[in-house]
Amino acid sequence: MCHSDECGCGQHGHHGPARAGHHHRGCGCGAGYGTGRYPTREEIVAELEEYLQQLQEEVKGVEERIADFKKTG
Repeated sequence: MCHSDECGCGQHGHHGPARAGHHHRGCGCGAGYGTGRYPTREEIVAELEEYLQQLQEEVKGVEERIADFKKTG
């Protein structure tokens, strides 16, 4: 699966990052790494770090909602 919603291939995922690059080879529509190209270690690490940041922001939002519920009783 690739990351672009604009290619029209219909194979775009909305789930976390590539696991060892597997979803980047999906549609081959020009986005991601294309068919037959595996991401480098550096690319995988960068993508996982970005995903971790997104998860941390989501956790923060959940913690804030829990705090709001506790305040309002």
